[in-house]
Amino acid sequence: MRQFFLRSSALCMVLMGLLSGCATSKKASVYQHEEFNTVDTFSRTYHASAAATCEAARRTLLSQGYVISKRQPEQVDGYKNFQPSMDVHVVIEFHVVCAPDGENGADATAFVNAVQDKYVVKKQSNSASLGVSALGSLSLPFGSSEDSLAKVGSETIPTVQFYDRFFALVDHYLAEAAASAPGDSGGKEPAQ
Repeated sequence: MRQFFLRSSALCMVLMGLLSGCATSKKASVYQHEEFNTVDTFSRTYHASAAATCEAARRTLLSQGYVISKRQPEQVDGYKNFQPSMDVHVVIEFHVVCAPDGENGADATAFVNAVQDKYVVKKQSNSASLGVSALGSLSLPFGSSEDSLAKVGSETIPTVQFYDRFFALVDHYLAEAAASAPGDSGGKEPAQ
C-alpha cells in the first residue's frame, strides 16, 4: 500500500511538472516574438532640439483632445478617454521621450509609445445579511447597486500608421515653430 502511494505521488509530481512546463512555455511566447531591430515604428528623428520636439509632441496631443498628465522639457505624457459602447471604456495613454542627438543637441529623436487600456462596467448589487439563531443567516437585497470599471486588457498599440500620423503632426508643429521664429532650426523634414 505504501509503495502504491509513493508511486502515485511520484506520478502526480511528474504530471504537475509537465503541466507547469506547458504553462511556462505559453507565458514565454509573448516576449519571444519581440524583435529588437531598427524599425522606426516607435521613434523618429527631427532637426530640432529635444525641448522643441517635445513641445511639438505636446501640441500634437493637445490638438487631438488628449489631456497632458506630465510635462517636462524632454518628456510628455497624455491620455484620452473613449467609450465605444455603453459597457466599454477605453483609455489611450501616450508616453513621449525626446532625446538630444547630434552635435550640441541640434537634432532630437522622439521615442513614443501608446498604451490602450480597456475597461468594462461591472454591476454589483448590495445586500444585507441577517443572522437568526433558529434559521441561520439570511441575505436580503436592499435595492442598491454600484457600477464600477474593471480593467480587462492593456496593450501597447503596434500599428505603424497610427504612429506615422502622430509623427506627421509633430513635424507640422515643428515647421510652424520654425516659420514663426526665423533663424531657429525648428524642423523642416524629419531625418530618416
